[in-house]
Amino acid sequence: MSIYIRSSACVSAQPTLNDQGFLTDIAEYTGTRLPVIDPDYKKYIDLKLIRRMSHVIKMGVAAAKQCLMDAGVDMPGAIITGTAFGCMEDTITFMTRLVEGNEEMLPPTAFIQSTHNTVAAQIALLLQCHNYNSTYVHKGVSFESALTDAIMLLNEQDADTVLVGGTEEMVDTSFKVLTRLGLYRRKPVSNLQLLSSTEKGTMGGEGAAFVLLGSQPSATDMAKLDALATLYKPHDIHAEIQRFIDRQGIALNDIDLVIFGNNGDIKNDQAYHELVEGMFKGIPVANYKHLCGEYPVASSFALWMASNILKTQTIPPVVMQGEVPAQAPKRILLYNHYQMKYHSLMLVSAVN
Repeated sequence: MSIYIRSSACVSAQPTLNDQGFLTDIAEYTGTRLPVIDPDYKKYIDLKLIRRMSHVIKMGVAAAKQCLMDAGVDMPGAIITGTAFGCMEDTITFMTRLVEGNEEMLPPTAFIQSTHNTVAAQIALLLQCHNYNSTYVHKGVSFESALTDAIMLLNEQDADTVLVGGTEEMVDTSFKVLTRLGLYRRKPVSNLQLLSSTEKGTMGGEGAAFVLLGSQPSATDMAKLDALATLYKPHDIHAEIQRFIDRQGIALNDIDLVIFGNNGDIKNDQAYHELVEGMFKGIPVANYKHLCGEYPVASSFALWMASNILKTQTIPPVVMQGEVPAQAPKRILLYNHYQMKYHSLMLVSAVN
């Protein structure tokens, strides 16, 4: 059964919300992390509630509501989110107060809002949605796990539409820890030069991206999600990708564009370089993490980007890699890995 992407909305380090154009006005940053461009949250959330919400909750609610508005849907049949770190800001606030207050007289708000499922719960509360609600915390494939659940719900006809999103925030404490572990760079770099200056480490990112999936076609459909697969430490990623493509009954030359998760880290990007020079040689290639940064659910940004490419039939020049030209793609393959452990493949195609 085909899964239709009715709409998609994204809060990221680029001006991607509220019909601001599809990656036409690119924001450049020089540093080691990419902060999101916050929209006017008053359009989506009551003022009295905004001041009580952490950053990731506001991002998630705004992206989710915009996604529903774009599809003209008031109530989704289910809400599913994926996140690796959850509400870091509230978690750190609670732990700090726990230590400073000697574990006594702790205000409960930060604890209540520190759980990983807070974003999905807040969306449901604001929509007064009593349907299926779940959050997946599966590290680098958290968003793909949420997508898998949504596909099963639709295939089993337990829901007619499913709102699926990936949310992640970057706070100073977690950024410092991950930098010490070698994930992020210690020296500033321009995000537009990130992929060409391959060194150790990448730029940290954050964001929230949602898609509304349906089992039946509609007038607002952006694209179709044809297949999805997740892999953990695959022995031969080339063979796994070939098997994934074979299962869909297509050939390599049926793929019009491949979107890779290059992030500028010399070790991380080696797998992508081998694929470009090997099985995907001669096929147009695009990247996206120089626009949104690296974070566990960055693939949600990639799906948002692929959906818009298929809908508009245009590829923003800023995402293209190499000299192989690409025009009006009909089928796109997305391949991403997080820290060489968590790998995912998605195949999306044009509706018509």
